[in-house]
Amino acid sequence: MIVVAGEALIDLVPQGTGPLAALKPALGGGPYNTAVALGRLGSPTAFCSRVSDDAFGEALLGGLRQADVDVLDVQRGQEPTTLAVATLDANGSATYSFYVDGTADRLFEVPAALPAETEAVSFGTCSLVLEPGASAYEELMRTAFAQGVFTLLDPNIRAGLIPDADAYRARFKSWLPYVSLLKLSEEDALWLGGTPREWLDAGPSAVVITHGGDGLAAYTQDGTVYPIPGEKVDVVDTIGAGDTVNAALLHGLSARNSLSAEGMAVLGRDGWTQLLRFAARAAAITCSRAGAEPPYASELGDL
Repeated sequence: MIVVAGEALIDLVPQGTGPLAALKPALGGGPYNTAVALGRLGSPTAFCSRVSDDAFGEALLGGLRQADVDVLDVQRGQEPTTLAVATLDANGSATYSFYVDGTADRLFEVPAALPAETEAVSFGTCSLVLEPGASAYEELMRTAFAQGVFTLLDPNIRAGLIPDADAYRARFKSWLPYVSLLKLSEEDALWLGGTPREWLDAGPSAVVITHGGDGLAAYTQDGTVYPIPGEKVDVVDTIGAGDTVNAALLHGLSARNSLSAEGMAVLGRDGWTQLLRFAARAAAITCSRAGAEPPYASELGDL
């Protein structure tokens, strides 16, 4: 089972142009999208978070159930659901402003244990910024890694939520010894500073960097780089594309019994090329439709 740890929220997506365009609520949050994408791909998946008892919270849990994601251990609270207002540029890329004060997902507590069958845990986005939940997710990351569980980290930087950029960058570096696979967008990598070699030396067994429509590349401990071009598609928006990449990578590694440092080390050129192409196809489908609507396994063909 793959566990996805982090926030679930409501994206308010503009349905037209201008500052007063109508906003349509959509189920979202980086970790939430990753969990849904994994479920649609057919990976046994559980969501680890704290979700509001309000109507938005019920809708979020409904979306997870529809994707066959296990929600039995999701924590609940009476506080409201976090809201993220999206702004789309001419290329469909989204930026966000957030309404997070006193929301349920900020009060996440470390669970007593992960499901016994857990083989990987995915972390990222707002959940690693907003306290007190951020410290709880960080503790879970360290504990899972110490127990031999594969960990994926996608910081998915939301700069508007980070009051002290230097402090966050230092905290990011402190996570790297507990990360098996680091995935970054090109924009995140530039914001954080550093190089793939520096990050690999700090702990991860591999680093994957996405470059939007230009594709993605994997960097491995032996110094090899595996670049893959992007899949051509008419982009509606890019919401959920990076989250879909996370899911595709975890799903593909699991299918190859490669959710370990040793497993990734022996993938070789053929293995990494197939895995990254699968991730690129999955992300392209997500970009071809509005909102975070990742593909089902039946839409992707062979892994």
